[in-house]
Amino acid sequence: MANDLSTPLRGRKHRVDGGRHHFPLARTLFGVSIVILLGALGRIVLVDDPLGGRPMAEVAITSTRDANAVANAVAVPNASAGATSPVTITADDQQFPAGQVPLVPYEPAETTPRPSLEVSLIGTGVLPELAEETVNGIIPRMSPTGLGPFDAYRRPFDEIAPNLAKIAIVVTGLGINEQGSMNAIDQLPADITLAFAPYGRSLVGTVNTARASGHEVMLEIPLEPFDYPQNDPGPHTMLTGETPRANLDKLFWLMSRFGGYFSVMNNMGARFTASAGDMSPVMEELGLRGLGYLDDGSSNRSVAGQLAEANNVPFTRATTMLDANPSRPAILSAIASLEAQAMETGSAIGIISALPISVQTVSEWAQELDAKGIVLVPASALMK
Repeated sequence: MANDLSTPLRGRKHRVDGGRHHFPLARTLFGVSIVILLGALGRIVLVDDPLGGRPMAEVAITSTRDANAVANAVAVPNASAGATSPVTITADDQQFPAGQVPLVPYEPAETTPRPSLEVSLIGTGVLPELAEETVNGIIPRMSPTGLGPFDAYRRPFDEIAPNLAKIAIVVTGLGINEQGSMNAIDQLPADITLAFAPYGRSLVGTVNTARASGHEVMLEIPLEPFDYPQNDPGPHTMLTGETPRANLDKLFWLMSRFGGYFSVMNNMGARFTASAGDMSPVMEELGLRGLGYLDDGSSNRSVAGQLAEANNVPFTRATTMLDANPSRPAILSAIASLEAQAMETGSAIGIISALPISVQTVSEWAQELDAKGIVLVPASALMK
């Protein structure tokens, strides 16, 4: 029987589309890519020349510029190059053998010379031997002979009547308001101790005026309270948890604001003064520099007294804040309590702010002490 062309061929796949066969282009490209990739990998493995095939040429590098003619002239010739004649150069119209060119000393540009320590302290009342220069300014130190700022800058006190009760008053917060500070200096007796904050614009001049008027002066240092930063003593506050180096850097900045103080005292600081680990490096530094420390008495948890004794720091603790209520009747009532304590124990220290009402009240009170059998003394006289 003849083959029927209309019958499909069995056992054979034969696809016809309009009489044209499909060319397998994708398979062909894939196969070519595989061959190229295998060839490249084989060359990398078999030939140790990653740059093989790239055009390369070695060219000697030369320069038409002489970077340093003097350095080239004085250089010792290479013996292997066959150079035997000595090399000379000309400097200032003179001939010099190689390696014997005279050195010209460096002359810096003309600048304003920095004043010496003695010159910078003229008019400040600060003794040069008790001053140390730092990056922040001049800070106090112990002299080579053992004289410290506490003994050098405290107000002299002659105990004429040792049996009389003694009261010391420390006025705090001075220096921020220049005019208010000058008014306080004018009104208050010289035996009243003045404590200056480290933030005033004219601190040096104001402190010099106070010392010229006979007052001894203190530096207030800001220490961390329990509610910090809601209650912030000011910039450069020393904080618990910071490294001793960080707190000492702050202390040195604070100490450089002015000179001539015999002691420091805390501004706030209930948390800081309760931490022996944080307070100890500060007290140690004060002992090494011959300064005293006054605790304002605001915290019963303060360890300042124990640390001061361990580091030979002259110390005392205030007993009463006189103007917690800044009104004349309240201040006089607080002063009466201070008097009673002094009569009972022999001495007492009161703290008062530089408010005009406080300054005026204390100034008027001081004029009546003779009739009460009480003597007003500087705070340093009660520091052990």
